[in-house]
Amino acid sequence: MKNFFYNFIAVIVIVLCVTACGKDNQDGPTSRLSGKITYNGTNLNVQGSSSAIQLQLYQDGFGKYGPITVYVGQDGTFSTELFDGTYKLVTKNGNGPWVNTRDTTIVNVKGSTNVELKLTPYFLVSNATIQLANNSVSGTFNIEKVSPTAEIDYVKLILSSTQFVDEQNNIIAVTASGVEGSNTVSSSISDQSAIKLNAAHSIYGRISVRAKGADQSIYSDIVKLK
Repeated sequence: MKNFFYNFIAVIVIVLCVTACGKDNQDGPTSRLSGKITYNGTNLNVQGSSSAIQLQLYQDGFGKYGPITVYVGQDGTFSTELFDGTYKLVTKNGNGPWVNTRDTTIVNVKGSTNVELKLTPYFLVSNATIQLANNSVSGTFNIEKVSPTAEIDYVKLILSSTQFVDEQNNIIAVTASGVEGSNTVSSSISDQSAIKLNAAHSIYGRISVRAKGADQSIYSDIVKLK
Protein backbone atom coordinates (compact mmCIF):
# COMPACT_ATOMS: atom_id res chain seq x y z
CA MET A 1 0.00 0.00 0.00
CA LYS A 2 2.83 2.36 0.88
CA ASN A 3 4.59 1.60 -2.42
CA PHE A 4 1.39 2.30 -4.30
CA PHE A 5 1.05 5.66 -2.53
CA TYR A 6 4.63 6.67 -3.35
CA ASN A 7 4.24 5.54 -6.96
CA PHE A 8 1.04 7.56 -7.24
CA ILE A 9 2.75 10.68 -5.90
CA ALA A 10 5.64 10.17 -8.33
CA VAL A 11 3.25 9.95 -11.26
CA ILE A 12 1.50 13.17 -10.19
CA VAL A 13 4.84 14.99 -9.91
CA ILE A 14 5.90 13.81 -13.38
CA VAL A 15 2.58 14.91 -14.89
CA LEU A 16 2.88 18.35 -13.29
CA CYS A 17 6.45 18.74 -14.52
CA VAL A 18 5.53 17.73 -18.06
CA THR A 19 2.58 20.14 -18.03
CA ALA A 20 4.74 23.00 -16.76
CA CYS A 21 7.43 22.31 -19.34
CA GLY A 22 4.79 22.20 -22.04
CA LYS A 23 3.58 25.63 -21.05
CA ASP A 24 7.12 26.99 -20.98
CA ASN A 25 7.81 25.57 -24.42
CA GLN A 26 4.69 26.92 -26.12
CA ASP A 27 5.38 28.71 -29.35
CA GLY A 28 5.27 32.48 -29.13
CA PRO A 29 2.94 34.65 -31.20
CA THR A 30 3.60 34.47 -34.93
CA SER A 31 1.05 36.93 -36.30
CA ARG A 32 1.77 40.63 -36.67
CA LEU A 33 -0.58 43.55 -36.28
CA SER A 34 0.62 46.72 -38.02
CA GLY A 35 -1.20 50.00 -38.15
CA LYS A 36 -1.19 53.76 -38.31
CA ILE A 37 -2.95 56.59 -36.51
CA THR A 38 -4.61 58.95 -38.97
CA TYR A 39 -6.88 61.94 -39.36
CA ASN A 40 -8.59 62.34 -42.74
CA GLY A 41 -6.24 59.72 -44.17
CA THR A 42 -3.02 61.45 -43.06
CA ASN A 43 -0.69 60.02 -40.43
CA LEU A 44 -0.51 61.94 -37.16
CA ASN A 45 3.06 62.77 -36.13
CA VAL A 46 3.84 62.31 -32.45
CA GLN A 47 6.72 61.81 -30.02
CA GLY A 48 8.21 58.41 -30.72
CA SER A 49 10.68 58.21 -27.82
CA SER A 50 10.33 57.35 -24.13
CA SER A 51 7.18 55.27 -24.72
CA ALA A 52 5.34 58.59 -24.93
CA ILE A 53 2.37 57.42 -27.01
CA GLN A 54 0.71 54.12 -26.14
CA LEU A 55 -2.24 52.14 -27.43
CA GLN A 56 -3.92 49.26 -25.65
CA LEU A 57 -5.23 45.92 -26.91
CA TYR A 58 -7.78 43.90 -24.97
CA GLN A 59 -8.93 40.35 -25.63
CA ASP A 60 -11.96 38.71 -24.06
CA GLY A 61 -11.57 35.31 -22.48
CA PHE A 62 -10.61 33.48 -19.30
CA GLY A 63 -7.56 34.91 -17.59
CA LYS A 64 -7.27 37.85 -20.01
CA TYR A 65 -7.72 40.94 -17.89
CA GLY A 66 -5.01 43.54 -18.48
CA PRO A 67 -4.22 45.35 -21.72
CA ILE A 68 -1.41 44.59 -24.15
CA THR A 69 0.58 47.81 -24.57
CA VAL A 70 1.46 48.92 -28.10
CA TYR A 71 4.00 51.71 -28.60
CA VAL A 72 3.58 54.27 -31.38
CA GLY A 73 6.44 55.59 -33.52
CA GLN A 74 6.96 59.26 -34.31
CA ASP A 75 5.29 58.89 -37.71
CA GLY A 76 2.12 57.52 -36.12
CA THR A 77 2.76 53.89 -37.05
CA PHE A 78 2.81 50.89 -34.73
CA SER A 79 3.43 47.16 -34.89
CA THR A 80 3.29 44.22 -32.48
CA GLU A 81 3.31 40.41 -32.54
CA LEU A 82 0.14 38.67 -31.39
CA PHE A 83 -1.62 35.33 -31.37
CA ASP A 84 -4.47 35.00 -33.84
CA GLY A 85 -7.75 36.20 -32.40
CA THR A 86 -10.14 39.10 -31.94
CA TYR A 87 -8.84 42.16 -30.10
CA LYS A 88 -10.23 45.52 -29.00
CA LEU A 89 -7.89 48.42 -29.82
CA VAL A 90 -8.18 51.68 -27.86
CA THR A 91 -6.03 54.67 -26.98
CA LYS A 92 -4.52 54.85 -23.50
CA ASN A 93 -6.71 57.01 -21.29
CA GLY A 94 -5.52 60.62 -21.17
CA ASN A 95 -2.56 59.94 -23.45
CA GLY A 96 -1.90 61.64 -26.76
CA PRO A 97 -2.52 64.89 -28.67
CA TRP A 98 -6.07 63.93 -29.62
CA VAL A 99 -9.60 64.03 -28.26
CA ASN A 100 -9.86 61.41 -25.51
CA THR A 101 -12.94 59.54 -26.78
CA ARG A 102 -11.33 56.07 -26.51
CA ASP A 103 -13.62 54.58 -29.15
CA THR A 104 -13.05 50.84 -29.59
CA THR A 105 -11.75 49.43 -32.86
CA ILE A 106 -12.31 45.69 -33.29
CA VAL A 107 -9.35 43.95 -34.93
CA ASN A 108 -9.41 40.36 -36.17
CA VAL A 109 -5.78 39.27 -36.21
CA LYS A 110 -4.78 36.40 -38.48
CA GLY A 111 -1.31 36.31 -39.97
CA SER A 112 -0.24 39.74 -41.17
CA THR A 113 -3.02 42.20 -40.31
CA ASN A 114 -3.23 45.96 -40.88
CA VAL A 115 -5.44 48.49 -39.14
CA GLU A 116 -6.05 52.23 -39.42
CA LEU A 117 -6.90 53.95 -36.15
CA LYS A 118 -8.79 57.15 -36.93
CA LEU A 119 -8.48 59.84 -34.25
CA THR A 120 -9.29 63.54 -33.95
CA PRO A 121 -6.25 65.65 -32.98
CA TYR A 122 -6.64 68.91 -31.10
CA PHE A 123 -4.43 70.65 -33.69
CA LEU A 124 -2.53 69.94 -36.90
CA VAL A 125 0.84 71.43 -37.91
CA SER A 126 1.63 71.88 -41.59
CA ASN A 127 3.93 73.68 -44.04
CA ALA A 128 6.84 73.72 -41.61
CA THR A 129 10.09 75.32 -42.78
CA ILE A 130 13.15 75.72 -40.55
CA GLN A 131 16.34 77.65 -41.23
CA LEU A 132 19.72 78.01 -39.53
CA ALA A 133 21.82 81.12 -40.17
CA ASN A 134 24.33 83.23 -38.25
CA ASN A 135 23.85 81.48 -34.92
CA SER A 136 20.09 81.84 -35.07
CA VAL A 137 17.23 79.52 -35.92
CA SER A 138 13.82 80.38 -37.31
CA GLY A 139 10.79 78.44 -38.37
CA THR A 140 7.49 79.13 -40.08
CA PHE A 141 4.47 76.85 -39.93
CA ASN A 142 0.69 76.73 -39.95
CA ILE A 143 -1.52 75.61 -37.07
CA GLU A 144 -5.01 74.31 -37.78
CA LYS A 145 -7.46 73.84 -34.93
CA VAL A 146 -9.38 70.59 -35.39
CA SER A 147 -11.17 70.24 -32.05
CA PRO A 148 -13.45 73.31 -31.64
CA THR A 149 -12.76 73.73 -27.91
CA ALA A 150 -8.99 73.20 -28.04
CA GLU A 151 -6.59 75.92 -26.90
CA ILE A 152 -2.87 76.19 -27.63
CA ASP A 153 -0.61 75.83 -24.61
CA TYR A 154 2.71 76.35 -26.41
CA VAL A 155 4.68 75.58 -29.55
CA LYS A 156 8.27 74.39 -29.82
CA LEU A 157 10.84 74.62 -32.59
CA ILE A 158 13.10 71.60 -32.12
CA LEU A 159 16.46 70.62 -33.62
CA SER A 160 18.26 67.29 -33.25
CA SER A 161 21.33 65.57 -34.67
CA THR A 162 19.24 62.45 -35.41
CA GLN A 163 15.89 61.78 -37.07
CA PHE A 164 14.42 61.22 -33.61
CA VAL A 165 13.30 64.80 -33.01
CA ASP A 166 10.97 65.61 -30.14
CA GLU A 167 10.59 67.56 -26.92
CA GLN A 168 12.84 65.12 -25.05
CA ASN A 169 15.40 64.31 -27.77
CA ASN A 170 16.98 67.49 -29.08
CA ILE A 171 19.89 69.89 -29.12
CA ILE A 172 17.65 72.94 -29.21
CA ALA A 173 13.99 73.35 -28.21
CA VAL A 174 12.69 76.91 -28.53
CA THR A 175 9.38 77.47 -26.73
CA ALA A 176 6.95 80.14 -27.90
CA SER A 177 3.28 81.00 -27.89
CA GLY A 178 1.27 80.05 -30.94
CA VAL A 179 -1.88 81.07 -32.77
CA GLU A 180 -4.18 79.51 -35.31
CA GLY A 181 -2.98 80.09 -38.83
CA SER A 182 0.50 81.27 -39.80
CA ASN A 183 3.28 81.34 -37.18
CA THR A 184 6.93 82.36 -37.05
CA VAL A 185 9.34 81.40 -34.27
CA SER A 186 12.94 82.58 -34.07
CA SER A 187 15.72 82.50 -31.50
CA SER A 188 19.44 83.01 -31.13
CA ILE A 189 21.57 79.92 -30.51
CA SER A 190 23.84 79.62 -27.50
CA ASP A 191 27.54 79.01 -28.08
CA GLN A 192 27.27 75.54 -26.55
CA SER A 193 24.37 74.56 -28.82
CA ALA A 194 26.15 76.05 -31.83
CA ILE A 195 29.17 73.83 -31.15
CA LYS A 196 26.95 70.74 -31.05
CA LEU A 197 25.16 71.70 -34.24
CA ASN A 198 28.40 72.43 -36.09
CA ALA A 199 29.79 69.06 -35.01
CA ALA A 200 26.67 67.14 -36.04
CA HIS A 201 26.83 65.14 -39.25
CA SER A 202 23.11 65.78 -39.83
CA ILE A 203 20.53 68.17 -38.40
CA TYR A 204 16.78 67.59 -38.36
CA GLY A 205 13.96 69.78 -37.13
CA ARG A 206 10.29 69.60 -36.22
CA ILE A 207 7.61 71.87 -34.83
CA SER A 208 5.43 70.68 -31.95
CA VAL A 209 2.14 72.10 -30.70
CA ARG A 210 0.78 71.30 -27.25
CA ALA A 211 -2.91 71.73 -26.46
CA LYS A 212 -3.92 72.84 -22.99
CA GLY A 213 -4.77 69.82 -20.85
CA ALA A 214 -3.01 67.34 -23.15
CA ASP A 215 -0.04 65.26 -22.02
CA GLN A 216 1.58 65.09 -25.48
CA SER A 217 2.13 67.35 -28.49
CA ILE A 218 1.30 66.97 -32.15
CA TYR A 219 4.26 67.37 -34.53
CA SER A 220 5.04 68.56 -38.02
CA ASP A 221 6.81 66.43 -40.58
CA ILE A 222 10.58 66.20 -40.13
CA VAL A 223 12.64 68.88 -41.87
CA LYS A 224 16.23 68.01 -42.81
CA LEU A 225 18.54 71.02 -42.49
CA LYS A 226 21.92 69.37 -42.96
